[in-house]
Amino acid sequence: MQIFHNPNYNFVRWRWHAIALSWVVIIAGLVTIYTRGLPLGVEFSGGTIVIVKFDKTPPDSGVIRAALDTSMAGVGANSVINRYGDPALNQVMIRVPNVGAEAGGELSRTGDAVVHAVNQAGLGPINGSCTATNSANCVAGTDIVGPIVGKQLTRQGTLATVLALGGILLYVAFRFQFSFAVGAVVATIHDLLVTFAVLAFFRYDLSLNVIAAILTITGYSVNDTIVIFDRVRENLRGMRRDNISQIVNVAVNQTLGRTILTAGTTLISVLALFFFGGEVLHGFAFTMLVGVVTGTYSSVFIAAAIVIIWQGRRPMKGQTAAASAASAPKPKRRRAS
Repeated sequence: MQIFHNPNYNFVRWRWHAIALSWVVIIAGLVTIYTRGLPLGVEFSGGTIVIVKFDKTPPDSGVIRAALDTSMAGVGANSVINRYGDPALNQVMIRVPNVGAEAGGELSRTGDAVVHAVNQAGLGPINGSCTATNSANCVAGTDIVGPIVGKQLTRQGTLATVLALGGILLYVAFRFQFSFAVGAVVATIHDLLVTFAVLAFFRYDLSLNVIAAILTITGYSVNDTIVIFDRVRENLRGMRRDNISQIVNVAVNQTLGRTILTAGTTLISVLALFFFGGEVLHGFAFTMLVGVVTGTYSSVFIAAAIVIIWQGRRPMKGQTAAASAASAPKPKRRRAS
């Protein structure tokens, strides 16, 4: 399926504008994270999540927070209280960051204390877990993670990301050229930073689902970038006398239809997850939406720009022989005596 017929857009011309735009977004995100912090899910911060289902419109979050303050000695100030899932279900998610000791039954006591605080304030009564016969004024779900597990998951998530970037660098350097590897890794780091910036702007929690989406974005972005780099390598054979900027620009145009089709079909799937996947997949789908857009953008503008900047005026492998032949002086003919 052809979308474009012989496209000839000058993408390389806008590389400095694209880099400047990326820096603006990344710096704004870093400032937001520094001043407001990046919200951490219960998996990383440690804490207790209790999802309460009411039989009518839930109380205001301020009322629930005040009830927690009264019954749990100031816990309400550090709690997060949001409507959860379909508004028609009348569910509220209450997240308390401190769970106390991470041992045995201590982990579940905070969840019980949250339910007790709601009942003490006359907001219930909340009676047990939700079942087929008890579908309102009940606990729809709980999620409890202690601080030690949270720190371990943080280390593992960081390690997984670093190993993924290292593997990308080694693979692309071996498969293509080192300048290509630098471009692919810089583009991937760019995607991660932009994604974290957008998550900070919209106050999405950094959860295990989000980490899974970030690692998926890493693979998606590199795949897009490698398709362009593979075409650059092929063009080096037939465009040996052209400079690297022209070769890269032609490669981006040649793969433009494929890039748009891939990004478009992926976006349709992710949008379906975002709108119909439910609250549990909302953070994952949002992160994927951001990642697909920024991954496509970085493959076209950032990765290619880094290769051009890194390579400079030096000829690339595959150009050396042609460049030497072109620059060598022609032998003079001897006059016949």
